[in-house]
Amino acid sequence: MPVEPVVKRAVAFVDGQNLFHAVRAAFGYSYPNYDIRNLSLSLCQAKGWSLAQARFYTGLPDPADDAFWNHFWITKLRVMSWHKVHVFSRPLRYRNRRVKLPDGSTYSFLSG
Repeated sequence: MPVEPVVKRAVAFVDGQNLFHAVRAAFGYSYPNYDIRNLSLSLCQAKGWSLAQARFYTGLPDPADDAFWNHFWITKLRVMSWHKVHVFSRPLRYRNRRVKLPDGSTYSFLSG
């Protein structure tokens, strides 16, 4: 039977869009200013674990659709990789979303 290690190693997997929306809903932040490496280290230290890796994934908006956020994420991902966070990204997929307005009408828009 395997023996449980004294210090457990952990790998943190972070979905950037889910983290951003959860932080916005919980704390009202409208800017993704989080530090994935430090967040992962803090969570591991609280449990007495050793952080083996931090991995981050996000979708990137097309520069033609949103040049600001495209540049922001490309730069943020580069900096994360310098801090030994394994990063993965892909282009955002857009789809039509429909919402019902208070007056009963519907509004359609593209959402990433």
